[in-house]
Amino acid sequence: MKHTVAVIGSGSYGTCLAILFGRQGHAVRLWCRSEEMRRELEERRENALYLPGHELPDSVKPTTGLDEAVSGARIVVGVTPSHAVRDVLGQAVPHLAGDVVMVNASKGLEETSHARIDQIYEQILPAEIAARATFLSGPTFAKEVALGLPSVIVMAGRDPASTRLVQEAFSTDRFRVYSSDDVVGVQLGGALKNVIAICAGICDGLGLGNNARAALITRGLAEIARIGARQGANPLTFAGLSGMGDLVLTCTGELSRNRRVGLELAAGKKIRDIIAEMRMVAEGVKTAKAAHDLAVLLGVRAPLSDTAYGILYEDRPVADAIGDLMTRSLRDERD
Repeated sequence: MKHTVAVIGSGSYGTCLAILFGRQGHAVRLWCRSEEMRRELEERRENALYLPGHELPDSVKPTTGLDEAVSGARIVVGVTPSHAVRDVLGQAVPHLAGDVVMVNASKGLEETSHARIDQIYEQILPAEIAARATFLSGPTFAKEVALGLPSVIVMAGRDPASTRLVQEAFSTDRFRVYSSDDVVGVQLGGALKNVIAICAGICDGLGLGNNARAALITRGLAEIARIGARQGANPLTFAGLSGMGDLVLTCTGELSRNRRVGLELAAGKKIRDIIAEMRMVAEGVKTAKAAHDLAVLLGVRAPLSDTAYGILYEDRPVADAIGDLMTRSLRDERD
């Protein structure tokens, strides 16, 4: 079945999803923050800034009006940076259809409240819409999705009918969507892996070797699972696409923005300069603070999140921080 789909956010990932949905024959409205971006997408049919070389299907309509984007849409996909979710989607609420299914594709925690996106949805959306919301996560780079390369992802939701509707609407022979009922785990895997990826970039940038990178990814997964389990997630979720899958991709892939931040930090750059030079948001920078604060609140050991927080927010020397990781007190692997 074909639907009217609103995609809120015209960065690289929002654009790639709009292309994906448009190719499937859905009527897509792609919301842009600026009129300049809307005009470029309309005239050139290409996002030259964030996803060059990939044509927008004719069924994709760019707009700067949130009301125009979401009015009457059966599915609304949020792809703004996580720190903008509350503001942008909050403005869209009065225009949402009563039967809309919200899909979150942002990966992060709110910096000040360290809230997950589902918790933000519960605060800003009508209860019946928040209850139907679904959450998309998994190992997918925008460029490869746009190229039509095989990609696999997971959709989590608490309402089975809504999850199934979105799963069927989005799946193709090149974009396979699995379902899950673990809303908490799928979101935390997608958010926290960005923090670990910054550490992985530092590791690679310092030339610490394959052994160190493999250890960092493995212990990063254990850290994510500890935080997730304390919040009620299913530990098995972190062995899946939104856990191990997304973590491995983001920690090793050349297209990873968060890994790139780590590489630049290892080269001696300051985080403010790195951010100023980046065109796209690296979610792990803000999430590092939220993850650190959340782990403290939950009483969970999170040495990698603590390390990223120290480097990004306390100006700790990179080499010292990595050394501290290796000289912590010894413990059992499963502790």
